[in-house]
Amino acid sequence: MEQVHQVVLSHLDFDGQGQLLDVGCGSGALSIRAALTWRAAQVVGIDYWGSAYGYGQAMCEKNAESEGVAARCRFRHGDANRLDFPDESFDAVVSNYVYHNITGADKRALLRETLRVLKKGGVFALNDDMKPHMYGDMEAFAQELRDMGYEDVQLIDTAQEAFGSRRRAAMMMLGASRMLAGRK
Repeated sequence: MEQVHQVVLSHLDFDGQGQLLDVGCGSGALSIRAALTWRAAQVVGIDYWGSAYGYGQAMCEKNAESEGVAARCRFRHGDANRLDFPDESFDAVVSNYVYHNITGADKRALLRETLRVLKKGGVFALNDDMKPHMYGDMEAFAQELRDMGYEDVQLIDTAQEAFGSRRRAAMMMLGASRMLAGRK
């Protein structure tokens, strides 16, 4: 997954100043990679940490400590359906293969909720397995964001970039890997 984390961060046009939110941080790997990449950034990782995954806040904190970034990483329990942050709280938001795991949720509503906490001028890179039956027409959604004033909105096919081939991505059940990236 290290390669996938690098793909997400490489598409984030972040200057490294301010606060970055990682939605669905799991074990904290992407949050920690972001803190290592942008040495001035404060990183917040949130996750629901369902028991099926075996991750938790203590594990994230231990992982951040082992990488020397614990002072700049905070981890807390959170729900991507209703983020416990005011509007426009973060300078950057990222997410990696999270939303497709949230059963019963409207995937576009999850994306909108994530973008709600992004400051005007803030940047985002949200990577997921964006199967059309789950997400609908993402080209139309990207255009909707552009029409709302979002800038540099791109829908990027990440299957090849993250896994080396579409076939390999499909074998991992991530053949519809795409990233929504841009600036608010």
